[in-house]
Amino acid sequence: MDREAWRNLRASTPMSMTAAELTRLRGLADPIQLSEVEEIYLPLSRLLRLYYEASAALRETVGGFLGEQMRPAPFIIAVAGSVAVGKSTTARVLRALISQWPQRPDTELVTTDNFLYPGAVLEQRGLSSRKGFPESYDRRALLRFVQQVRAGAAEVTAPVYSHLAYDIVPDEQQLVRQPDILILEGINVLQPAPAGALAVSDFLDFSIYVDARTDHIQQWFLDRLHALRQTAFTDPRSPFRRLAQASTGEVEAFATQVWRTINEVNLIENIQPTRARATLVLHKGADHEVTRIRLRRF
Repeated sequence: MDREAWRNLRASTPMSMTAAELTRLRGLADPIQLSEVEEIYLPLSRLLRLYYEASAALRETVGGFLGEQMRPAPFIIAVAGSVAVGKSTTARVLRALISQWPQRPDTELVTTDNFLYPGAVLEQRGLSSRKGFPESYDRRALLRFVQQVRAGAAEVTAPVYSHLAYDIVPDEQQLVRQPDILILEGINVLQPAPAGALAVSDFLDFSIYVDARTDHIQQWFLDRLHALRQTAFTDPRSPFRRLAQASTGEVEAFATQVWRTINEVNLIENIQPTRARATLVLHKGADHEVTRIRLRRF
């Protein structure tokens, strides 16, 4: 459906987000405005709440059939899409809106970047230039994490990835304690499993794919890189600090090479093929605004 049809599905869902809050949630070089929250994310929040409530009702129905009390299980939402497409902003905005539901569900947000192998391991395995490709992730650890959260473990830990250091942070962990809702964000979250094995997608209740034309995503990647030159790349700890002093032409040449040899290849070979697995697809135009929405019907 188009944007106009979709925004009408907001119904009476209240707008609880302020401009200041959206500024805190907005990703670098992501121009999302409050109008986008009202017209795109409020209807999506309403739909997610309906799914969430229906999952609880289904659990009660199955429990009644079995004659036993069913243990509550976290509702798991996935947000997938290319590098620089805006999926992190989508995940953060949804978490903020979900926190305002009448149920006030405890909601955790975890990125699959946390399950990248450390840089030393990638280098040892000859995967430094394949960072972000499926083989650069500890998929067993990611699957084990999701299984444990789904099973209701009292505490589950995940490693922590630093975008400043561009690596896993030693001795630091994200602790997840029996959330009502888990939002799992990452480029590989909808990847299928080998035959006969389980995949993270087997544990999802709802999945979102943030989509856009490849040339638009490439431009957003470049825009983000230029923004990083003025922020994170100026930090002495950044492995890309040399780009803070490089000329615009040098930065654009670097970005084009990275895009064509890594990000675009990964997008075409591994990420885009998972789009059809999503429950809902948000398609963005050149200005980052969502223009079309595709919802899978049962």
